[in-house]
Amino acid sequence: MEVTYKRRINYYETDKMGVVHHANYLRYFEEARIYFLDEAGLSYKEIEAAGVIMPVLGVDISYKASLDFDDVLFLKTSLSYVKGAKAAFSYEGYNQEGKLVCRGASTHGFVKKDFKPTILKKDFPQIFEILSKAVMPD
Repeated sequence: MEVTYKRRINYYETDKMGVVHHANYLRYFEEARIYFLDEAGLSYKEIEAAGVIMPVLGVDISYKASLDFDDVLFLKTSLSYVKGAKAAFSYEGYNQEGKLVCRGASTHGFVKKDFKPTILKKDFPQIFEILSKAVMPD
């Protein structure tokens, strides 16, 4: 499954050079990830209500072109894998002309509210089943 999250760039997200500050891409990835989960049929709020938290374990971003105020970002998001106590998302961002502006990935752990790792397949099979169906095939 691949979902495209659309977002207009706000003025306050730009830096002195007039382009989106690099740190904002982490926020865009988070917004796209939450949108992806909603589209997969399992909101992040529902995941947390079930007792699962998904802390970020790692992020990788490559910047290919800049975005300016009022540009539109189309962020294609997919779930790369769900296994054990981890999941990974992939992101590709394009501007309104279809030009690639960024690529990235984020890895997340699955922990219970006490921050102890949990194996979704065993401890939360319903969540695991929904996420497994959303994994992008190789």
